[in-house]
Amino acid sequence: MEIFIQLIYSGVALGMIYAVIAFGYQVTFATSGTLNFGQGEALMLGALVGLTLVGLGVNYWLMIPLVCLFGLAQGALVERVGVRPAIKTRSEFGWIMATIALGIIFKNVAENVWGRDDLRFPSPLPEAPIKVLGANVLPMELLVVVGALALMLAVEIFNRKSIYGKAVVATSDDRAAAGLMGIDTSRVITFSYALSSMTAAFAGVLIAPLTLTGATMGAVLGLKAFAVAIIGGLSSGMGVIVGGLVLGIAETTTGFYLSTGYKDVPGLVLLLLVLALKPAGLFGKTAIKKV
Repeated sequence: MEIFIQLIYSGVALGMIYAVIAFGYQVTFATSGTLNFGQGEALMLGALVGLTLVGLGVNYWLMIPLVCLFGLAQGALVERVGVRPAIKTRSEFGWIMATIALGIIFKNVAENVWGRDDLRFPSPLPEAPIKVLGANVLPMELLVVVGALALMLAVEIFNRKSIYGKAVVATSDDRAAAGLMGIDTSRVITFSYALSSMTAAFAGVLIAPLTLTGATMGAVLGLKAFAVAIIGGLSSGMGVIVGGLVLGIAETTTGFYLSTGYKDVPGLVLLLLVLALKPAGLFGKTAIKKV
C-alpha cells in the first residue's frame, strides 16, 4: 500500500504538469480555434533558460518570473510569425505546419546553444523525501502540484476580474461579436499565444528539477499534454486537470506493476475511447454549428 500511495503521489505531480501544458492548448483554441503544436518546445526552452539563469547565480524563485517573461515573448513570436498569416489568409492547415516548423527550429536552436546532452537542474528544495500519509513524497513534487494549481487559478482570476481578461473571455465566446464591440481580437489572440507559452515555460522550470533537462525533453510532454486536452475537453478547465491526473497516475502505476514499456498504453487507449465515444472530451461541450 505504501508503494501504491507513492505511485499516486508521483502520478499526481506528473499529471499536473500535463494539465498546465494542456491548459495552454485550451487558451489558444478558445480565442482563435488554433493550437500551438510547439508547446513542448516552449516548455523545453523555459527549462533551459531557467537552468542558464540559475547557473549565472540567479535565485530559483527570482528566475521563475524571468522565465515567464521569456515565455510570453516566445509565444507572441510564434503567433506573429506562424499563426497570424495563416488566419489572415484563412488557411485551414497553415497554422498547424507553421507551429510544428517553429517547434523544430526552436529544438535545433536549443541543441546548438545548450548541446544535445541532458543536463541536471539543481533543486531549490531539499531532495530528501518527507512522509505524507505513510508514504514518501519529494518536496519538489508538492511544489509542482501547488505551483500548477496556483498558475491556473491566477489565470482564471485574471480572466474574471481584469478588463483584459474579460476581453479574452469575450473573444473566446464569439470572436466576431467581440470585434464588433471594439475589442482588438488580433491582440487578444497574440496574448493568448503568449499566455500559452508562458504556462509551458513555467511548467518547464517546475518539472526540470525532477528530471533531466535537454533539447528533447519537451516533445513527449507536449504530445501527452495534447492527449490530456483532448481527453478532458478543449473547452473545460476542470477537464484538463482530471485528464492530467488520470493520465499521470495511469502511467506511474502501469510502469511499476506491468512494465515501463507499457506505461504509455493506458493513456493512448483512453484517448481512443474518448475519440470514439465522446469526441468533445469527457468534460467538453459539443458545439452545434448552423449552416
